[in-house]
Amino acid sequence: MHIEEIELREIRQPLIHFFETSFGRTTDRRIVLARVIDKDGTEGWGECTAGEGPFYSDEWAESSWATLREFLAPMVVGKEFASAAQAFSLMKPVRGHRMAKATIETACWDLEAKQARMPLWRHLGGVQAEIPCGVSIGIQNTPEALLEKVERELKAGYQRIKIKIKPGWDLNIIERVRRNFPDVRLMGDANSAYTLADAALFQELDQFNLMMLEQPLSHNDIFDHAELQKQIKTPVCLDESIHSSEDARHAIGLGSCRIINVKLGRVGGHAEAKRVEKVCRENNIPVWCGGMLESGVGRAHNIAMATLAGFTLPGDVSASSRYWAEDITEPPVTVTARGTILAPEKPGLGFDLNLARIDSLTVRNERVVRKTSASGQRS
Repeated sequence: MHIEEIELREIRQPLIHFFETSFGRTTDRRIVLARVIDKDGTEGWGECTAGEGPFYSDEWAESSWATLREFLAPMVVGKEFASAAQAFSLMKPVRGHRMAKATIETACWDLEAKQARMPLWRHLGGVQAEIPCGVSIGIQNTPEALLEKVERELKAGYQRIKIKIKPGWDLNIIERVRRNFPDVRLMGDANSAYTLADAALFQELDQFNLMMLEQPLSHNDIFDHAELQKQIKTPVCLDESIHSSEDARHAIGLGSCRIINVKLGRVGGHAEAKRVEKVCRENNIPVWCGGMLESGVGRAHNIAMATLAGFTLPGDVSASSRYWAEDITEPPVTVTARGTILAPEKPGLGFDLNLARIDSLTVRNERVVRKTSASGQRS
C-alpha cells in the first residue's frame, strides 16, 4: 500500500431530531471525512467520530481536523506499508488522538478491501452476514415523549432499547419504561454521570432486569467500576474507559465489567478493534458496537466491525433514516423487519458514496499530497 494523497473534508449535517446525553444536546453534526488514494488510483473512505465539543472525549471535530492536516496525514502520505493493519503504527509518534487516527486507518481498510475485491467485513474476518440491531434513545423533553419513541422503535423491529440516563432522569424513567414494556431488552447508558457514592441507586435499578448499565462512573475509571460491579447484579458495560486491548484485558482482570462496548474511533480503528474483540472473546466477555451519530461512511464501517465473532449483542448500528433526512451513502443503511442489518457484498464498505450530497454539505476541504522533489521525483 502506498498512499499518494489524503483529502480531508468537513461536512455539516442536521439531525432529524436532537440527541441528548448526560453531557449535552446535539442538533447538527460536524463530521470530518478522509479519502485516501493509493498509487494505483484506488480510494478508501473513513469518518472521524469525534463530537462537536470535547465532552464524550478530549477529541472534537476542530482538534481532529488540525491534527489530521498538520500531523497524521503527512505521516501516511508517501509511505509504503504492507497492509492497512500497519497504518496506525505510522501515526504512532502522535500520542492519543485515536479518533483522528481511526479516520485514516479505517479508510485504508476500505481501500485495501477494494483492492482485494472483497467486502470489508469479510476482509476483516467477519463471520456474521446478518447482525442484530438495537437503538440508542437520548434524553427527551418528557417521559411521555420517551415512551412514544420506545414504542416506535420496537414496532420497527429493533431488538434492544438503550436509554440515556443522568441524575434526575434515571430511576423513575427506567421504572416507567419497564412498566410499559416488561419484556423488552433494556439497558441504561449514563455516560459517566455518576460516582461510586451512587451505588444505592444502581442497587435499586437491579429490580428492572436490565441487560447492562453502560459506563455509570468516570470516563477513565476501571477501579471504582470493579467495586460497583461487586455491589450490583446488573452487568456493568464499559465504554469510555476502553481505548485498547490492554485496557480491556486490565478491566476484565479486575472484574470491572461483564460486557464491553467497542467503538472504532475510541480504540483507533479496525486493527485495534479486532484485538479488543479477541481479548473479550477469549475471556467470554460479550461485546457490541457502539454508535457516535455517524454518517453512512462511519455506519458502514460499524457494520463491518460488528460481523466479527465476538459481537454477540445487538449494537447501536441502526438505520440511516433514524438520524438523517438524506445520508451520504447509497443505498442508505436499512434495518429488516426482524431488527437486523444484512452485511453488503460489494467490495470495500459495500455502499456507494453520494458525492453530490457530500459536496453540498462540505464546508471545507484540504488535500495532503505526496511531495515532489526539485528533480521532479516524488518522495
